[in-house]
Amino acid sequence: MKGAPPLAEPADSTSAGQIIRENLTGTVLSSLRTFGRAVDLGLESVRGTVTDVLGLRFQWSEMLRQAWYLITVTAIPAVLMAIPFGVVVSVQVGNLIHQLGADSMIGAAGGLGVIQQGAPIATGLLLGGAGASAIAADLGARTVREEIDALRTMGISPVHRLVIPRVTAMLLVAPLLNILIIFVGIVSGYAVAIGAQNVTPGSYWATFGSFSVLADVWISLAKAMLFGFLVVIVACQRGLEAKGGPRGVADGVNAAVVVSVAGIILVNLVITQVVAMFLPLRVA
Repeated sequence: MKGAPPLAEPADSTSAGQIIRENLTGTVLSSLRTFGRAVDLGLESVRGTVTDVLGLRFQWSEMLRQAWYLITVTAIPAVLMAIPFGVVVSVQVGNLIHQLGADSMIGAAGGLGVIQQGAPIATGLLLGGAGASAIAADLGARTVREEIDALRTMGISPVHRLVIPRVTAMLLVAPLLNILIIFVGIVSGYAVAIGAQNVTPGSYWATFGSFSVLADVWISLAKAMLFGFLVVIVACQRGLEAKGGPRGVADGVNAAVVVSVAGIILVNLVITQVVAMFLPLRVA
């Protein structure tokens, strides 16, 4: 009697843990490569800006056109964002300070809150929302229509022709928008403090000037420019790497906005810790 046929060996199956590890590893490596390309694009943009200006090849008209567009889409939202922010800071901090019997300190709290944190973050979020989406959509549409490939075929660098004017426009608009938000936020907080919290104008501005020094304004402007640079580099990279038609453009715009906002929050956290370490709060 012949023996029973040998049982077939079970097919190799990949465990769930191995699949998770492979996906996680692939995601991390892909993220690192994307980050590396973004750093390369940023460095190339900085070098290209210097060489274009010195070589009289800078796209001034394109830069001014992009700067004006950014101003038109962010100026009014900046005012609308700065007013409630100044009011909220004045009301919330004012209620706490009032319980401590130090109503005159509302000016210092409002000034520090708006200048150090509120204005640069609001600037970055506005530029990351309106600016990044517009830039990523524009460059993404050009990429899927093969206009970027056509520029390379003609020997024209897309970075010098399209990216650098947008980078310089963003760096020009960011501090202007930051100053606008600072002004509107402080004025709205002042109005609430004087009108609703019975703070005298003299004590408000006295404490404001004692705690808010010129270094805070420079740091706020530097943060706004850094956030703007981060936003425009991410948006340009996602636009230039868009693929797959209109769906790819939409994905690039979504990624540009999400990555920009997340990057702004993380960078602001690091800068805040560094500034608190080397420039602690002091009374002038």
